[in-house]
Amino acid sequence: MPGRRVAVGSDDLYPAARSAVEYLKRKGFEVVTVGSVKSGKPEPWPSVAIEVAEMVARGEVDWGVLVCYTGTGVSIAANKVRGVRAALCNDAETARGARLWNDANVLAMSGRLVTEVLAREIIDAWLSVENIDESERGNIEFLKRYDEGRR
Repeated sequence: MPGRRVAVGSDDLYPAARSAVEYLKRKGFEVVTVGSVKSGKPEPWPSVAIEVAEMVARGEVDWGVLVCYTGTGVSIAANKVRGVRAALCNDAETARGARLWNDANVLAMSGRLVTEVLAREIIDAWLSVENIDESERGNIEFLKRYDEGRR
């Protein structure tokens, strides 16, 4: 399971983002809010995504959750940050796989597609993975080396 400190950011006040914040707090996570879930007003999606991703990369939080209209923009922006493996997950099984096989450290969701109930299901699936699939360790290490400029 990912660590207990999580950053949640969104570019607008989507039900999925608000639900994620409330649900994670109820589950005992320390939640740091970024963007609209903090300010209550629309924020630029690249700025929100990069702020959350940099917090993850610096180790200030253990993992992140991002929401924008499609989820695509925040996942692209977050993946620009070295050390971040953001995965766009609009269903529970994709979220479980992103943790299990890709060791994803940022969960991105669509504010348009993901309901409050589905957001909780996605988060539960993400949290259900205790350890990555060892058969994928080499692939994950390859990405980490590539990210650091080594091959």
